[in-house]
Amino acid sequence: MKFDSPLFDGIRVKPGEDRRPKTASHLCEWPGCKNPGDHRAPKERGRDGQYWRYCIAHVREYNASYNFFKGMSDEAVLKYQKEALTGHRPTWKVGTGKKARKAGDFYAEGANDPFGVFHEVGDHPHRTKGEEKRTIRNAERKAFDALGLDFDADKVAIKTKFKDLVKRHHPDVNGGDRSTEDRLVEIIQAYNYLKSVGFC
Repeated sequence: MKFDSPLFDGIRVKPGEDRRPKTASHLCEWPGCKNPGDHRAPKERGRDGQYWRYCIAHVREYNASYNFFKGMSDEAVLKYQKEALTGHRPTWKVGTGKKARKAGDFYAEGANDPFGVFHEVGDHPHRTKGEEKRTIRNAERKAFDALGLDFDADKVAIKTKFKDLVKRHHPDVNGGDRSTEDRLVEIIQAYNYLKSVGFC
């Protein structure tokens, strides 16, 4: 058996050296260069998947001067960058597409909700008349307490109370007194939280 056979290298765990015949490499496509062009460089915008073949020196020179956005206006560059965030695919806000439905449509289609998962979404047809529309969480209770409101307060009442409390506790109204500043921060955080969860 010949130990320098290419077939033996194929079954050995770690071949000594690659004895397979090497394929001829491309020549550098830089004008006047005869070196092997083993490195790819992308062609201009709009020619995706097409590459130049350059040697290492010329691919470095090409990459140093390459500008994908060459010839594009500032508006076109900004539009391209914005579309790149979504992979250049069309997007739309939730609920505005072709299949946008009203809040109660889920139940109108006869969907079964045995565990009440969608109980808080929209107007549930099986909800009794006096039943609370929304479950109040602890963070929401804390925010209502900070504003001094009941849980059934509507958006107008929340905004009115917020404006009243800010006017009362702001340092400018109190002659520069900063003793109520912590209370003001608590009021603003409570209002922002209620706003973020959809109460106002």
